[in-house]
Amino acid sequence: MKGIILAGGKGTRLYPITLGISKQLLPVYNKPMIYYPIATLMQLGIRDIILISAPGQIENFTSLLGNGSQWGLDIQYVVQPSPDGLAQALILAEDASGHLASSCLILGDNIFHSSTFTPKIVSDFEKTGGCLIAAYPVSDPERYGVISFEGDKPATIEEKPAKPKSNMAVTGLYFFDGTAASKARTLSPSDRGELEIIDLINLYMDNLELDVIRLGTGTAWLDTGTFESLIDASLYIQTLEKRQGNPIGCPSTAAYLNGRITEAELKKQLSTLSPDYFSILLD
Repeated sequence: MKGIILAGGKGTRLYPITLGISKQLLPVYNKPMIYYPIATLMQLGIRDIILISAPGQIENFTSLLGNGSQWGLDIQYVVQPSPDGLAQALILAEDASGHLASSCLILGDNIFHSSTFTPKIVSDFEKTGGCLIAAYPVSDPERYGVISFEGDKPATIEEKPAKPKSNMAVTGLYFFDGTAASKARTLSPSDRGELEIIDLINLYMDNLELDVIRLGTGTAWLDTGTFESLIDASLYIQTLEKRQGNPIGCPSTAAYLNGRITEAELKKQLSTLSPDYFSILLD
């Protein structure tokens, strides 16, 4: 399975701090934001990653991440010429790498903290195919794409509905089979000129090929799209790391836990970082 990280967009809600840098390179507590989706993909057992970003930003990501080999990854970079929708990421990824037998698309500004994500999710999905999305209960569903259910089956998905039919928001984590890019090519741009991910998911739901992971107790899904939510995410990470002593969203420790680097390699990587960061992870 290929991992696809969409780290494009203009980040207008965070102007002026994103006028000169991609939002996904901003810090969330003690790490660049992009580390968190990378660590989530690693938690799922995914090694091959395509990172998609805007023109002029790829160099910044390559300077930070390289080719990913230090973490046992293979990271490929693709330019999204203009922010034409989340579903476009699947088309760009397939154009760059050839046919995608299966893929996991994660938004570069979404932070997940959960023990739910294991390689078993990927192996089970690859047996069934279709589309698998993660939904999370929120108090303000009108701000999100919202999925409703009839029994255990997904029934409707609406983008920012005025009167939500449920409180389950569609998060920025999606699994697709090999037909996703071809389906995305059939979509018509929305009123805002984008290929909408909700429209793509609806194609799968119409074919009875949609399944949902309902995230809840024991899982945190953090949005980082506003100044306030960016601070909230940083405080959440800071609190847990200091209280529990466990790193969150650290590719180096994820690589070590997955057996991709040795303990000596882990310590060498951490020793090049801030002494505060290093001491937190080794306490």
